[in-house]
Amino acid sequence: MSPRGGIEICGVGAVTGYGWGRRALWEGLRSAKPAATLTRGYGFDHFDDADVESGKSDNSSDNSTVSGENCGWVARVPHGGDSADGRGRFARAMRAAAREAIEDALRRGWCRGRRVGLLHAVVLGEVDLWKDFYLAERGDLKAREYLALMPSTPVSTLMQEYGFHGPAMNVSAMCASGNAGLLTAKLWLDVGIVDDVVFVATDLSLTPENVRHFVRLGVTVVDAEPLDGCRPFQEGSRGFVMGEASVAFVLSRNTHAGYATVLGGAMTHDAYHVTSIDPELSQVRRCLTEALDDAGVSAGDIGYLNTHGPGTRQCDAAESTLADELFGADTGMYSVKPLVGHCQGAAAAVELAVTALGYEYGYVPAPPRVARAHPKLRNGVVDIDDRLTLKSSLGMGGHNSAVVLAPPE
Repeated sequence: MSPRGGIEICGVGAVTGYGWGRRALWEGLRSAKPAATLTRGYGFDHFDDADVESGKSDNSSDNSTVSGENCGWVARVPHGGDSADGRGRFARAMRAAAREAIEDALRRGWCRGRRVGLLHAVVLGEVDLWKDFYLAERGDLKAREYLALMPSTPVSTLMQEYGFHGPAMNVSAMCASGNAGLLTAKLWLDVGIVDDVVFVATDLSLTPENVRHFVRLGVTVVDAEPLDGCRPFQEGSRGFVMGEASVAFVLSRNTHAGYATVLGGAMTHDAYHVTSIDPELSQVRRCLTEALDDAGVSAGDIGYLNTHGPGTRQCDAAESTLADELFGADTGMYSVKPLVGHCQGAAAAVELAVTALGYEYGYVPAPPRVARAHPKLRNGVVDIDDRLTLKSSLGMGGHNSAVVLAPPE
C-alpha cells in the first residue's frame, strides 16, 4: 500500500465506439467483436510517406483502398447524447460520460465533499466544430457558438451543472493523458486541495483528415478488419485501428463501494523524438519501476499488465521487452485496442475503465489471439480475481506513464 493510501474509483461513465454508456462498452467487449465498422470516407487511394523519417515510423505498412466505396475501418462514437449539452459530439459525449459516472457514484454511496475538482484530459477538442468554423461564411457563427470551441467551455458547463467549486483544468499528455489525469487527480487528493475529483478523458477526433495522416505515418490500419490488422504482441500486426471515446471516473476516499483502488503510479519523458521511443528504454523502464515503488508493491505482486499495446512494431517490442525483464512468468498481459480501437487522448482512460469494471465482474474480456503470440499474452476471458494490475501507456512525443490498480479496499 502506498504510504499515502489508495484512492477509490467509485463511479464510471463511458461513451465509446460501442455506444453510449458503460454497459454498451462492457457488452461490446464481451462480444469479442471490435467496435470499428467499415465507414465511408476513410478509405484512401494513395499514401504519401514523404513526411515519415526513414526508420522512425512505428510500423511499416502496405495499406491499400478498401475496394469499392472509399471505406475504412474506424471505431467512431455514434450519434447520440443530449443536444442541450452542445452542438458537437465532443461536448455531448464528455457531459454524458461525466454525468453517468457521477450518478453511478452517488448510487454506490459516494458522499460528495465540499471541494469537488474536475480534470479533463483532452488532446484534440471540438474538431468537427472547428472544421465547420473554418468553412463558415463570415458572421455565420454567433459569438456564443464560437465559445463552444474553447477547451474551457465543457469544463465550465459541467462545473455549473453540479455546482462544483474545486479546481478545474485540462490535462494533456497525448495517448498517456488518461494515466496522467488519474495520477494528477490522486495528487490533488493526496495533498488535500480537494475532497473528490471527477476525471474525464475525451477524444472524438476521427475526421478523415486526421485518420489519413496517421495512416501516412505508418501506424494506422484502415484496410483490414481490426482483429486481422491490429494484433498486439502477435505476429503479423500492422498497427492500430483508430477509435473515439469519452470516459469518466469519480475518485474519492469518501466511499465504501469502489470499483478499484488506485495505489500509485509514475510518469517520465523520453526527451528523444517526436514519434519514436528511445531504444534504450531507460525512461520507460524507470516509469514502471517508480510506479511500483510509489504504489508500495513489488513486480511479483502484479498479476496483469494492461498494456498500451497498439500493435505497432516499436511499442509492442518495448513493452514485451520490459515485461520479460521486470516481471515474472506468472504476470500476464493484454491489450483491448483491437476491440475498442486506439482512442488517442482517451485511450488510457478506456483501458483503465476496463480494469476497473473487470474487478467488478471478476474478469476482463480480452481480445482473441489470432496468430503466434508472446507467451505472456492473455486472451478471451481473463480471470483477474484479486490480483494487482499495472496499466502502462506510451504517448506520442515521449510521454510514459504507469498506474497500479487493485481491487477495491
